[in-house]
Amino acid sequence: MRPRYLVALVFAFVAVVAGAASASGEEKWPTRPVRFIVTLGAGSGADIGARLLADRLPQRWGQPVIVDNRPGGDGLVAINAFVTAHDDHVLLYSPASSFTAHPYLHDDLPYKPGDLLPIVRVSNTIIVIAVPVNSAINSVKDLATAIRAEPGKLNWAGVTGTNDLFFGGWLKQEGLSMNKVPYRNPVDAANDLAEGRVQIYEAALAIVRSQLQAGKIKLIAATNSARAPTLPDLPTVAQAGFPELTQDGLVGLFGPSGTPRPLRDRIAADVRAVVDATIVDRLTITGQLTNIGGPDEFAQSIDEQRAKVARFGAALGLKPSQ
Repeated sequence: MRPRYLVALVFAFVAVVAGAASASGEEKWPTRPVRFIVTLGAGSGADIGARLLADRLPQRWGQPVIVDNRPGGDGLVAINAFVTAHDDHVLLYSPASSFTAHPYLHDDLPYKPGDLLPIVRVSNTIIVIAVPVNSAINSVKDLATAIRAEPGKLNWAGVTGTNDLFFGGWLKQEGLSMNKVPYRNPVDAANDLAEGRVQIYEAALAIVRSQLQAGKIKLIAATNSARAPTLPDLPTVAQAGFPELTQDGLVGLFGPSGTPRPLRDRIAADVRAVVDATIVDRLTITGQLTNIGGPDEFAQSIDEQRAKVARFGAALGLKPSQ
């Protein structure tokens, strides 16, 4: 065999081996335990979703999945821990609402939007507008009419985040005047709503569920784009005539900047594969609608939410910090 042909064969062999090694390396992910950092505390809808996946995904990955709750700081505690880990085995499990409003609420953020790379949307949080059970308000139209009749008399519960920005921005756009009562803890806001100390609260269904079951509050609309099967008689805000209030809670997994697209697609496919009827039922109980979406679908839905946040932020005279 001539030397030149021998050299060519050697190079071809090396290329094949290198390609196989590269593919094998990608297929081997994860090579050690995976950690899900969660922006909310134990028992929250996001936490339950993360733990359901953490129970199932090791069957496909061959490695344990650890759930690491980092609540507080309007999601910044968890996001900072995720971004500074610089580890492709550390993923963020979070509602998009934990960060889409950040540029309008914080002057100096420890991360850039590109640091949170969407991998897979898992669910949509059911978000509702609630009032005390004895309130004369039974619809969003009733709400607008009541506010116009007595400007500045009614109180609404505000908890820092996207819901707060949406509702406050909507009031501004509609020329409606209400008194905002700020809360750090959403549970405190729900309790005060049940006692009539505030008259309106827009929140995740999971936050107000216990007061609803106790008969202390009632729901007048859901902000989601589609009716929730568990609340078939509750109209969406669009059906109530106020489509600008439409908001789907977006919950899912994010990877660090630079995560290869093939790996993102694989993780999304693995999540889709393990989400069965049992997980769907568990998520439903916590006030979530299962809605699996890959990297592109998840990114698009987040971009749409960011665009709406920007419109409401502008209505409130807020300028983004980045």
